Amino acid sequence: MRTYAKPVAAVTGALVLAATLTACEGSSAASDEKVVTVYSADGLKGEAGDGWYDKVFADFEKQTGIKVKYVEGGSGEMVQRALREKSNTQADVLVTLPPFIQQAGSKGLLQKYEPKGADQVNGGDKSGDGTWTSVVNNYFGFVHNKKELPGAPKTWEELLDATYKDKLQYSTPGVAGDGTAVLIKAMHDFGGKEPAMEYLKKLQANNVGPSSSTSKLAPKVDKGELLVANGDVQMNFAQAKSMPNLGIWFPAKDGGKPTTFALPYAAGLVNKAPHTENGKKLLDFMLSEGAQREVSAIGGGFPARKDVKATDANAIELAKLMEGVEVFEPDWSDIDENLTAYVDAWKSATGS
Repeated sequence: MRTYAKPVAAVTGALVLAATLTACEGSSAASDEKVVTVYSADGLKGEAGDGWYDKVFADFEKQTGIKVKYVEGGSGEMVQRALREKSNTQADVLVTLPPFIQQAGSKGLLQKYEPKGADQVNGGDKSGDGTWTSVVNNYFGFVHNKKELPGAPKTWEELLDATYKDKLQYSTPGVAGDGTAVLIKAMHDFGGKEPAMEYLKKLQANNVGPSSSTSKLAPKVDKGELLVANGDVQMNFAQAKSMPNLGIWFPAKDGGKPTTFALPYAAGLVNKAPHTENGKKLLDFMLSEGAQREVSAIGGGFPARKDVKATDANAIELAKLMEGVEVFEPDWSDIDENLTAYVDAWKSATGS
């Protein structure tokens, strides 16, 4: 294990068309058309048009004249949509969280392209075969309502208390990136699949039920409809600017330390993309020093480039938030290979 060095990313959601997708049909798409289509996990676009994506896309369009068409949803949902469209590709750039970015690569959805500046991204935050690179770093976490629950819970075990009956919810593993992260963290903290599923089976008594979108849980926590929900540092930190009752915390196993792991927003160029060159330009732009310097100040996340040192107020606050939290590195190859089995085990344990 390692202690906090620098944070990373994550995401989810019911399918949202943030811009009307007027995708061209197959060969009718002109390769020089001034458009690029992005399929992305949610979290980087602001609720009020004030997120990192909003700024980066606007700057990119102004600089290049290329319009960004944006579609967002759950991490797994976006990969599944791209997979369904494999014979008639609509997306140019795919942005999603582990383990779904690895899944996209293994299913042949991505083509090799290393954006300018990728040499400044740590090896664990990009693929070995050059098919994807992290553009925003972040960590998995939970949120609590600071008004109704001034002190954040400390342990997983506390969440089994009757206080949390119908006041706790986490997004659906296998659909949402942050929901899948619940499984990954529980298996790590409890020491394996079986004890994790035993715990999650007990937790189900308090769980409100499935949610395809992690981003929709934070507003419920802020309003007090929920006391606790899952999330990720970047998304929840950004949401907290307009949701004053949100507090971020990291569960520990009873007797242990709080833990988390990196969930970067990882971007890749879609195989057989209708606007490949425009996709390359956007990936270059997202990883440029200028865009990376705005990751924390605007997006509430962490730069993917190690040569970009954020010193803004958000960066300082985020660093303090991560103090004392142990960061472990999941075995992503195992998770990629066995994700279906882990999700099936969760469904069986919880009756979902």
